[in-house]
Amino acid sequence: MTKNLVSPDILFGELFCEVQLSRIFTDTKTFVDAVPLLSPENILMLYRAEKEKPDFNLEQFVRQYFDIPESATSHFVSDTSMTTKAHIERLWDVLTCPADPLVEGSSRLPLPHPYVVPGGRFREIFYWDSYFTMLGLQRSGRNGLVRGMVDNFAYLIDTYGFIPNGNRTYFLTRSQPPFFSLMVELLAEIDGADVFSEYLPQLEKEYAYWMAGGSGDTAVAEHVVTLDTGGLLNRYWDPTPTPRPEAFRVESELRTEARFLGVDPDNMYRNLRAACESGWDFSSRWMTDGQSIPYTITIDILPVDLNTLLFSFERTLAKAYRQSGQEMPTAEFTRKAEARRQLIQALFWDDQAGFYKDVHGSTLTPLPALTLAGVFPLFFQIATFEQAQRVHDLLEQEFLQSGGWVTTLKQSGQQWDWPNGWAPLQWIVYQGLLNYGFTATARKARDRWLMLNDKVFQVTGKMMEKYNVVDDVLVAGGGKYPNQDGFGWTNGVYLALLHS
Repeated sequence: MTKNLVSPDILFGELFCEVQLSRIFTDTKTFVDAVPLLSPENILMLYRAEKEKPDFNLEQFVRQYFDIPESATSHFVSDTSMTTKAHIERLWDVLTCPADPLVEGSSRLPLPHPYVVPGGRFREIFYWDSYFTMLGLQRSGRNGLVRGMVDNFAYLIDTYGFIPNGNRTYFLTRSQPPFFSLMVELLAEIDGADVFSEYLPQLEKEYAYWMAGGSGDTAVAEHVVTLDTGGLLNRYWDPTPTPRPEAFRVESELRTEARFLGVDPDNMYRNLRAACESGWDFSSRWMTDGQSIPYTITIDILPVDLNTLLFSFERTLAKAYRQSGQEMPTAEFTRKAEARRQLIQALFWDDQAGFYKDVHGSTLTPLPALTLAGVFPLFFQIATFEQAQRVHDLLEQEFLQSGGWVTTLKQSGQQWDWPNGWAPLQWIVYQGLLNYGFTATARKARDRWLMLNDKVFQVTGKMMEKYNVVDDVLVAGGGKYPNQDGFGWTNGVYLALLHS
């Protein structure tokens, strides 16, 4: 592996540990995104020589030999006299990064085309974020940018064999929810059906990444769980038993707590990383007690949203093979999608609750958490009308709040829980309800979300990563970092809902 594929914790060794644990930077993502001004070998040589001096100052050393990153919007000044829509249209250029140069020792994985970043501390492309950002770019008529971003993801697949969480070296051990097939579907709306043939090689490779080991050809079926019945379902997975470099200090401190609670720290780190692959980092849905980070068991869970996404992926592959005139794989992937649809209906539907739930991977029993992940089967039109009716009723009774849809019904202090709402899930629920004719409820929630976005923009001049949908006087919180502004997927979903 070349230096340009090595994560900063490995590349800078003891210097990395000292910087991350010293609290030089409030946010431990700052240092892993910093760009070295000399080769890593030279920086380490200088560090080892200078750290023994009595007047050595670690912060001065880091600032001398690294270019410290800023927020993507740090120099942008909002104009709250504008409409929210006009603000977003103006902000697209601010959030757009040019094609990347290769910089030795930088954690950034270079991309060949311009792309939109989320904003705030997130200065790189993110996998599932980008689909929802693209929805807004399409509405803005920025089709060339959508096309370039799809090409960037195709490049990542061709280069690394899959789409990482983001274009950073420290993300190369995990992915994010597999939305690439939906990106191709979106681009086909713009450029026509030939898109399916064009991106078929990358669709095949990305699908193979998620299904590795499913045929029994490897010892570890990383993302795949083979059922006793012979069927295949998927989980989130990261094999790395260490703290994430971008959250090093906080997660290092969890080791002692894990041991006190009787949790194996190495397994805890794998589970935390897998939760990050889910995009829901962090949420009570992954925790056995619904609130404690060390009790995260992501790799033991079959998530309903992941498996419906892969159902969609299989349908898109069937469409791509059909477009390419390949009859046998068309039939094969049509069968795969139907087999997965049947498993989703058999295992993830909880008839007693009247809702779709995550399932425990060993017992194949529904887990207790009610979350908006349970609406994905409506988004992909897997549910029967009767099931959709029951999901709608529970959504309207429990999840609909003054500012839109709340993510879960559990108030854990984690950011993917009550009272927070997130743009991508607003879109999933909106489209899912429209698919079954629940138009009035869908539009009511849409209007509440848009009004909340407008209100926060008028007060703060910002579009936020997430919102408190229960009490819009309060700022959304939870998690291990402050609420971020920008914000790619919020902007995208706002425009998509506004034009729907």
